[in-house]
Amino acid sequence: MTVVPWRTTAASTTGASGFVRIRILVLSVVAAAAFVVVADGPAHAATLPTGAVSLEAVIQAGRYVRHIDYLGRLDPVTSSSANQTKLDATFTVVNGLASPTCYSFQTKTGMFLRHRDYRVRVDPNTGDATFRADATFCAVDGSGSGTVTLTSYNYPDRRIRHRDYALWLDTYQDTAAFRADSAFRLVAPWAPRTTRGPVIPGLFADPHIAVFNGRYYLYPTTDGYASWAGTYYKAFSSTDLVNWTDHGVILDHGPDVSWADNSAWAPAVASANGRYYLYFSGGAASGNTAKQLGVAVADSPTGPFRDALGRPLIRSDQFSGGQAIDPVVFTDDDGQSYLYWGQGVARAVRLNADMTSFDAAQVRVVTPSGYNEAPFVFKRNGQYYFMWSENDTRSEDYRVAYATGPSPLGPWTRRGVVLQKRLEVGIKGTGHHSVVRAPGSDTWHIAYHRFAVPAGNGTNRETAIDRMEFNADGTIRPVVPTL
Repeated sequence: MTVVPWRTTAASTTGASGFVRIRILVLSVVAAAAFVVVADGPAHAATLPTGAVSLEAVIQAGRYVRHIDYLGRLDPVTSSSANQTKLDATFTVVNGLASPTCYSFQTKTGMFLRHRDYRVRVDPNTGDATFRADATFCAVDGSGSGTVTLTSYNYPDRRIRHRDYALWLDTYQDTAAFRADSAFRLVAPWAPRTTRGPVIPGLFADPHIAVFNGRYYLYPTTDGYASWAGTYYKAFSSTDLVNWTDHGVILDHGPDVSWADNSAWAPAVASANGRYYLYFSGGAASGNTAKQLGVAVADSPTGPFRDALGRPLIRSDQFSGGQAIDPVVFTDDDGQSYLYWGQGVARAVRLNADMTSFDAAQVRVVTPSGYNEAPFVFKRNGQYYFMWSENDTRSEDYRVAYATGPSPLGPWTRRGVVLQKRLEVGIKGTGHHSVVRAPGSDTWHIAYHRFAVPAGNGTNRETAIDRMEFNADGTIRPVVPTL
């Protein structure tokens, strides 16, 4: 088929209700120009909106992709169908587990659509490379306007199609029948989202939230990888903390960082000198895999960022004790910025004005009692707050504690735990947070990750945001994590 460009741009967003704003499919190569199918010919890449959807078979109107006993198939679904049927026929389109330019489809039970022996089914994400590839599908325009075909990421000559109502991954055939059997229409989900979280669809952890020019920005670790072996970072932005725009990959360790090709962990972004600085953890996939800290720079909060130094900002062997991970920057009212980092041992130092260097002799150990990782510092009403995560991120007891002090470098007085699990609603592993103040107010929010609900774990995590409130004496009230 051939395509004709539609002269408007499109961005996919999701809202608090969970309904997806289905917009025309767009080509994600260089520009986000939408395309309308007008005739038969080669397939073209398409961009899908993230969020909850149902997939209707084009030539089997009223039949939808669903899973039964882990196997994918087509079944009729109507408004009078059982709630379980509607749940089984609803998927969340998320960031591709194997590639950010493609997609994965998550079930309401936290599993993912994947192929095994060319049969399409659903399984829990193991995080290994094979599963991620099997559960990633690239979108091309389907056999009619507004339809989509899903090709296998690791077998690009094969597409999801239905045969006798069962779903298979079959080799593409240049026939009208095959094109029709492999075409689906994305429609409003049969089981709309009923909870506020996660705020961005898919598996993301270690969120850093910030405000630049009156807009909120969110920078998380891309999650869902065994041993946290992700390689790239994405940026999201919002005006209301509810509807988020995905700005795509802003830094990829493979092509963008000469000294790291793995372990893209815990990014944080600060603004200074009219530019934006991305601090990040990275390591090698083989050989010496010790983690190191880097800094990248961009002219926009959504990048693209480039490695500012061409080498680590902090080497793995530069300071004894702890891992060089989890960097974050706090900038005081006088414009002086401070860098904090470390797992096992917390360190802090004043940054030079260039934001990419410091006096190593001035590095201080500031480890509070109970500290494991993920430091975060902010200031309110003249008081400094030092926050961190306790326990291991793989534990359901991962949680956030804090201390207060008279300066950005302490000394710190421990105040207690402010965020922890809520087993009665299935929330576990709440930690690695950041906080942000709404512009022009004393309203604060805390962004953090938790085990993906309902079936997540320490490598299948999702990002949530809740209000953070203070008592009259400046202490932080315990945060109640919500769904």
